[in-house]
Amino acid sequence: MAAFEYLALDTRGRQRKGILEADSSRQVRQMLRERELAPLEVKAARAREASGSGWQLVRGLSARDLALLTRQLATLVQAALPIEEALGAAAAQAGSARIQAMLLAVRARVLEGHSLAEGLKAFPAAFPELYRATVAAGEHAGHLGPVLERLADYTEQRQQSRQKIQLALLYPLILLIASLAIVGFLLGYVVPDVVRVFIDSGQTLPALTRGLIAVSDAVRAWGWLALPLLGGALFAARRALRDDALRLRWHRLLLRLPLVGGLLRTAECARFASTLAILTRSGVPLVEALDIAGQVIGNRLIRGEVREAARKVREGGSLTRALEATRQFPPMMLHMIASGERSGELDQMLARTATTQESDLAARVALLVGLFEPFMLVFMGATVLVIVLAILMPILSLNQLVG
Repeated sequence: MAAFEYLALDTRGRQRKGILEADSSRQVRQMLRERELAPLEVKAARAREASGSGWQLVRGLSARDLALLTRQLATLVQAALPIEEALGAAAAQAGSARIQAMLLAVRARVLEGHSLAEGLKAFPAAFPELYRATVAAGEHAGHLGPVLERLADYTEQRQQSRQKIQLALLYPLILLIASLAIVGFLLGYVVPDVVRVFIDSGQTLPALTRGLIAVSDAVRAWGWLALPLLGGALFAARRALRDDALRLRWHRLLLRLPLVGGLLRTAECARFASTLAILTRSGVPLVEALDIAGQVIGNRLIRGEVREAARKVREGGSLTRALEATRQFPPMMLHMIASGERSGELDQMLARTATTQESDLAARVALLVGLFEPFMLVFMGATVLVIVLAILMPILSLNQLVG
């Protein structure tokens, strides 16, 4: 059976949309007529074919939708429902026609004899390799329900961590934009009207006032180009970073920046540890888990080091020594992993390491935000002070001349 999207008219002439499962579009039209609906259009619910490698949806799933869907499947599977019935029930509860069509397409592949992981493989944009490998391990070990539960927890934790960082950076971003807007307004509209009096008086202006007038004239003449130039620079930077060698050098430079480099390294370590933890706890072999966890790392330099560490582990080396050789992971993380290897509880120690790295990341973000706020206040105070001095100095000079 396959999923079909339909557009039909009811007895009152109103259009109705939906999705039905059937063997063919002809059967769908017959089912619609039995419901007293006049079919206008019936088409396969699967999305466009992507580069000859199966079917996939054009867009993926948000972290929230993926966590909710995974939680529903975990509950249904743990209630002893067959996977095809669980997929059908989750599709019926889906709030989006796109998600419903995707789940019905996965269900159709399961009914054809494929495993759930193979069915999810048709939609790589919605279900990344981490997700599919974990599901495959759960199916192979025979405990799919608990594995799906861990996946839901992992997805929700990742979403919550991302939201915390975004909310922490939101206020400094608003403060920065507001500061630049205020300074631009003062230089473009307030300063010219004030200093015009001194220009008309014909007196020799102080160097600070002349410099402020020059900056103000530049802002009024070319300020409108700021946004287009910024947009063009960002576009050019994104195009340039498509080159792998240039991106690698850029990522190496980012890691060397004070404060920012430590924050980025901690974020990558936290992402790597949490991904490796969920994979190993779900039964994925360590070498395969290292390959998948390395792919979730955004920094190309650290990703390359992790790939080299995976190669050493594949050759029989220790995970701790392989990661220590990269010089990208903190000593505490390495000590906890070594303890897990010695005690045979690597998955549990990786989970604790992930929690520790997440806490360290939150502390670093709080520190960075705490330093940024007074910096912006000092910047605004210094800017206003310069403007006030540039205006007051001619006034004081004029008073001395009159005196």
